[in-house]
Amino acid sequence: MKWNKLYEYPKSMRSLVKDERHYEVGSSKLPSVTTILGATQSDEKRESLNKWKARVGDVEADRIKNTAATRGTAMHSFLEHHLNGQGLLDLSDEGRAARSMAQTIIDKGLGDLQEIWGNEVVLYYPELYAGQTDLCGIYQGRDSIIDFKQSNKPKKDEWITDYYLQGAAYATAHDCIYNTNIEQIVVLICTPDNFFQRFIINGQRFRDYKSEWLRRVDAYYNLKEKSKV
Repeated sequence: MKWNKLYEYPKSMRSLVKDERHYEVGSSKLPSVTTILGATQSDEKRESLNKWKARVGDVEADRIKNTAATRGTAMHSFLEHHLNGQGLLDLSDEGRAARSMAQTIIDKGLGDLQEIWGNEVVLYYPELYAGQTDLCGIYQGRDSIIDFKQSNKPKKDEWITDYYLQGAAYATAHDCIYNTNIEQIVVLICTPDNFFQRFIINGQRFRDYKSEWLRRVDAYYNLKEKSKV
C-alpha cells in the first residue's frame, strides 16, 4: 500500500451541543454521524437495547460498553500509527489485547489496501453533518471508505446496518466536497480472541444505503424542528 495525499482534509474540534456530539468545521457546528444515527434509530432497536440492559443490569452494561470503548480506541490508535509508519507502546491489559486485534486486521484485512488518501480524517457535508472516518483510499481496486471495528463477538451482516450507514455518510460527504465517486464500504472487524471478519458492500446495495442515510438525515432535522414547537 502507498500514501497518495490527493485531498486536503479539514481540521475540526468536537463539542457537545445539548448533549449531542458535534464537529466544528469552519464556522459551523455540525451534528456527528453517530448523533444522527442515535437520534433516528428504530423503536425496535431501542427496545432491543433496553431489554439487554434490563437483562444484564445497568452496572454490567456500563462495564461492557466502557471496556469495549477503551479497547476499540486502543485498537484504532495502533492501526493509525501503523498506517503512518510509526510504532505505539501500550502495556495495559486492554492495550495488549488491542494490539493483537490490530495486528490481525493488518495481517488479514489490509493486504488488499492499495492506496491511502487519509486516515482518521474528518469529512463533512455542508450544513448537514460531519464525522471522522478511519480510512479513505483504494481497496481491491475500488475507491473506498474503510472502517475498523472491534466486537465482543462475531457479527452477522444484518446486525451491522449502522456500520454501513456510517460508511454511506462518509462516502456521500467525500463525494460532495472532493468531487469523487466512492464505490464501496469496507468494514474490517476483529474480536478479542482475534476472530476476523470482512464485510464489503458496493453496487446497488451501496447506493441503497446512501439513500437510506439521507432519509435518516432528513428525519433528524425534522425531529429538531418538532422539538422547537
